[in-house]
Amino acid sequence: MKTRAITLAAVLAAVFALPPVRAGAQTETAVAAAAAGIYPPSASYGGIPLSGLTFGTGVTIATDGSAGGDFHTTLLGTSLLGQPQEINVDGKATSGSVPAAGTATFAGNASVDMGDGTPPIPAVPYTVTLAVDANGRGTLTLVLGTTNLPAATVNEGSMTIE
Repeated sequence: MKTRAITLAAVLAAVFALPPVRAGAQTETAVAAAAAGIYPPSASYGGIPLSGLTFGTGVTIATDGSAGGDFHTTLLGTSLLGQPQEINVDGKATSGSVPAAGTATFAGNASVDMGDGTPPIPAVPYTVTLAVDANGRGTLTLVLGTTNLPAATVNEGSMTIE
């Protein structure tokens, strides 16, 4: 729990350091989040059952489909021995789109640390789709390599797409 609070605090600091988006002819969309969510019971990654995640992002998406910024998530799971296991994903966004109001998708490559003492796996392709409601909550859907995780319901923190 302490790690979760520290992660959220660090992500909030990074997200709120983003420059504001200018009004007028908008050429970029800013995606910012510092939040946590829960997965349905069927969620797993690399054989590890997942219960939830914490995540933070600060990404800008240009109208030409390019993107820049960072994405971090900690997938909260349970090891085969019944112990908590945190899987850390750190990625750089390189492409993105805003298909509808309140929705943004971005992708890139990430390093995945399974949290089991093995070396991190580099250059894992990822795609994130955020769907934000009027309360700054909603869902996060993550595709990590060839694994399509179910949508996580955001129940703490906030997300914005501007």
